[in-house]
Amino acid sequence: MNLERVDLNLLVYLDVLLREQSVTRAAAQLGITQPAMSNGLKRLRDLFNDPLLIRASHGMTPTERALELAPMVRQALSQVTDILEPRQEFRPLTSRRVFRIMSSDYAEATLVPALVKALRSEAPDVVLDFLTPSDVSVQDIEQGKVDLAINRFNEIPQSFHQISLWSDSFSCLLNRNNPAALRFNLKSYLDSQHIWVSKTGMGIGFGVNPERGHLGQIDAALERLGQRRRITIYTRHYQMPALVAHKADLVATLPTRIALLQHNHPQLVIKEPPFHIPAFELKMAWGPLLHHSPAHRWLRQLITFVARQITEQEEKAVNEPGWARRNARIRRIRE
Repeated sequence: MNLERVDLNLLVYLDVLLREQSVTRAAAQLGITQPAMSNGLKRLRDLFNDPLLIRASHGMTPTERALELAPMVRQALSQVTDILEPRQEFRPLTSRRVFRIMSSDYAEATLVPALVKALRSEAPDVVLDFLTPSDVSVQDIEQGKVDLAINRFNEIPQSFHQISLWSDSFSCLLNRNNPAALRFNLKSYLDSQHIWVSKTGMGIGFGVNPERGHLGQIDAALERLGQRRRITIYTRHYQMPALVAHKADLVATLPTRIALLQHNHPQLVIKEPPFHIPAFELKMAWGPLLHHSPAHRWLRQLITFVARQITEQEEKAVNEPGWARRNARIRRIRE
């Protein structure tokens, strides 16, 4: 193919068409007529020798070739934009930019308070808009509608960038009057009723089916032992177990950093799980569209710095006197 004979504006058409999956909406977004967009789609089909978008009952569905092209086209356009637009220095002290961050309940409880504190001195007028995983789709991040996501991810698109902010282990939270608290072992754990809490990934979640299994890391660890816990409450919020665990017959198995938030609670005790559960990573992920943005790079660096500060403070706490039990749990976070 002779690149000189290719109208590169067609890549812009293709990017919008694949996002909107509608000739009418794509034309409106680009400010051109519907016949012009239809003609552009015809030229794209000729160029790639593929239908790209096929009419279906609910609109237009991308072909396999179109899905393959989508991230490459988006990245190419991002790079071209980066070349053509003048580089503007980001000044956090005077910026009023709004950053939209998809954040899990876990990240909001453990990372966000320290991030907000750092932001007040670094960029007092910057606004953070936190969204839940159910509010955000992969496409929202790909298109730059959401700046980044902070969560535990089972999988993310290969085109995304990601870094690990920290690792965390698991601990058990229960009422100190729970009979299991006196002799906490695998048998007493399995005899108890449990709270299941999890929400990874992005997009609207679905209800669980206890008969199907595949409930996450904790239950996978039990399954390897040929065991299964009795779950009576399912939630997607890490703060709920701290409240529900006031009942004397429930056990909540939570990330250790979440459990440690309750270490001073007079009615609750924290126990080490009586079986091995692999640690998990809290990650920050973002799409290629904003990867080179100075403002976005500043935000990522700030979040990484804050996460490192938190882990360094935990390192210091390990050596403080009078915190033997808590320090042992902090050590387990890094194992």
